Amino acid sequence: MIYPQHIAIIMDGNGRWGLQKKKSRNYGHKKGIETVEQIIEAAKTKKIKYLTLFVFSTENWKRPPKEINYLFKLLKHYIDKEIHHLIKNDIKIKVIGDLSVFPKSLKKNIKKIENISRNNKKIQVNMALNYGSRQEIIRSIKKINSKKLPINQKNIEKNLYTQSIPDPEILIRTGNKNRISNFLIWQMIYTEIFFEKKMWPEFNKHDLFRIISKFKRINRNFGGLNGRVK
Repeated sequence: MIYPQHIAIIMDGNGRWGLQKKKSRNYGHKKGIETVEQIIEAAKTKKIKYLTLFVFSTENWKRPPKEINYLFKLLKHYIDKEIHHLIKNDIKIKVIGDLSVFPKSLKKNIKKIENISRNNKKIQVNMALNYGSRQEIIRSIKKINSKKLPINQKNIEKNLYTQSIPDPEILIRTGNKNRISNFLIWQMIYTEIFFEKKMWPEFNKHDLFRIISKFKRINRNFGGLNGRVK
């Protein structure tokens, strides 16, 4: 059986889940971090090499400033708290997205954990922060133009945030929404998409394993007829 190398996840529903529990949206975001920790560990057991998590999109700036500030505080706290665990468990952290507008202290923490974990090999967790796929493609084309290179598929891929990372075989979106929300548009041309009704804080390792099992039963033709031939 063929296991996926790369799983991408749109972790939707944190705020709505918090409100459903008669608490705050921020409470939902906090519980969502616990789910992140569980899913990283579960992915390791299935020998998934890359896990890409949509943490904060370019569209999320439309949210109330208090919620945005809390999300940044939560992320900084998570990095501070988990940095030794990540190193000990051979987890590599890579951030994809435009960090230029983030607070200096958060950028410093991100660069620190990327640097410290750069040689880890068990699993690479890509955190999509201030990420938008259209913006990523435009950025890639601008970089190609600045280098005076031809615009073609190879050069575009070499200048994406995800260069050197294989395209995801699986996309999971929680939160009962059936859209991809400007996430990895270029990379997902042959990705198998699974929309889950559960909110992200409810999602667990058994849900992940169920989706992986479904994936393994899919005959992936990639436009051909024989299956599993790309």
